[in-house]
Amino acid sequence: MTDVKPHPSPSPKERGNYVLSPCRGGTGGGVLENTYVLMNMKLTLIKPNIGRKGHSLYVDEGRMEPLQLGVIAALTPPDVEIAFYDDRMEAIPYDEATDLAAITVETFTARRAYEIGAEFRRRGVPVILGGMHPTLLPEEAAQHADSVYVGDAEALWHQVIADAKQRKLRPLYQATAGTPHPGVLPRRDIFRGKGYLPILLTQFGRGCRFDCNFCATSVYFNKTQFRRDVREVVREIEAQERRVIFFVDDNLLSDFDAAKALFRALIPLNARWVSQASLDMTQDRELMRLMMQSGCLGHVIGFESIMPDNLQTMRKRPNLAAHFDGYKAQLEILRDYGVQVWAAFTLGHDGDTVESIERTVEFAIESKFAFAAFNVLTPYPNTPFYRQLQAEGRLLYDGKWWTHPDFRFNHAAFVPKRMTPEELTDAGFRARTRFNSPLSIVKRACDLKTNMRSLFRLLTFLRYAPLFRKEVYKKHDMQLGAEC
Repeated sequence: MTDVKPHPSPSPKERGNYVLSPCRGGTGGGVLENTYVLMNMKLTLIKPNIGRKGHSLYVDEGRMEPLQLGVIAALTPPDVEIAFYDDRMEAIPYDEATDLAAITVETFTARRAYEIGAEFRRRGVPVILGGMHPTLLPEEAAQHADSVYVGDAEALWHQVIADAKQRKLRPLYQATAGTPHPGVLPRRDIFRGKGYLPILLTQFGRGCRFDCNFCATSVYFNKTQFRRDVREVVREIEAQERRVIFFVDDNLLSDFDAAKALFRALIPLNARWVSQASLDMTQDRELMRLMMQSGCLGHVIGFESIMPDNLQTMRKRPNLAAHFDGYKAQLEILRDYGVQVWAAFTLGHDGDTVESIERTVEFAIESKFAFAAFNVLTPYPNTPFYRQLQAEGRLLYDGKWWTHPDFRFNHAAFVPKRMTPEELTDAGFRARTRFNSPLSIVKRACDLKTNMRSLFRLLTFLRYAPLFRKEVYKKHDMQLGAEC
């Protein structure tokens, strides 16, 4: 993309912060032209909220540091001043002087991100949107920003800053996926004083080799995982005081051999960590042994469904053992190694009914999972699942639930095959409330192999179980965005 969107030359009043300098015009052509270059640039980074409930913004009590913005800050040249605001817990000072607002956008935060961007643009501040959602829908994002960044920040963020200094942001920066921030450690000083959970967020890789039909990650990374050098990961952890770590990888175990190399390097650090992983880990006992020796407490694992027909339809390959027995063999192995499981289920597949969702909750409680998520199946844009529903005329909210004023968080955004959208929404809410009930919490705590395996594990469970129970009620029916 070679077009640029120039901003007007600075007024005489502004020119104290600019220097007139000969710079190459456009995007690298040989013609030299006189350009006002911003000398003391200020960048404002924004993490949007999901939305609001009633007349007050939802404050996320379980919020963690937005690692992606720490990476952006680290990729930004040191001569650029950085301000960071987290819309999940603080007001955004729109009238504070800044030269560029950069907003990270997920599909559930898109409506709120567009509102925030509009406030900055109303004040003459250029806005760039990046992240998963703009990468999936750059044309939509372009309607709400001066610039859209598609793909991983590492490739072209330096060019964004250089163009912003010249007031010549391009409408589109098209980057490719690659190794996460090679040679760069995230800046965590921007997170100080914001009340995040005392957990160190880091990553080994991005992407996943599987191609589940509802997963936006598969589309974003094209069924590929890109990994950091293990030595860099170790250096980053050693530089931090925190020893409880969350690897935010989409699937930490996407490559077993690479994961084993990481675990061997983690063993001497005496850290405790959690991540997201696929159920096929149970097929490799060496992997399981090294994983637990390296300090693993547990994983978010996508069980998705207890029905094999659903698993086949969604292409959930790591869950389909040669002889599917309702996960009995896999669960036995997980418990033998002491893995605390955060089981993730998606509700509303074509084989699902209200009764099957109730059986899923019973399965989760009986399995004594530490935590579980029961998410109404979400049609993310440009996924195979979204295109299927679109072709069948089953999408609700004009197919754009993420910006529709009538959509509410945890509600069905499509017409299921074997129940109504309202029945699916209600079944999902009942699943979350039942699993997180006080009786269920007590029952799940009493598992000597996992949640009571050590005092630390039990205290961790007892700390977060009530928090997740509270979140069930705070998030349900939430409106996306914050406009009245």
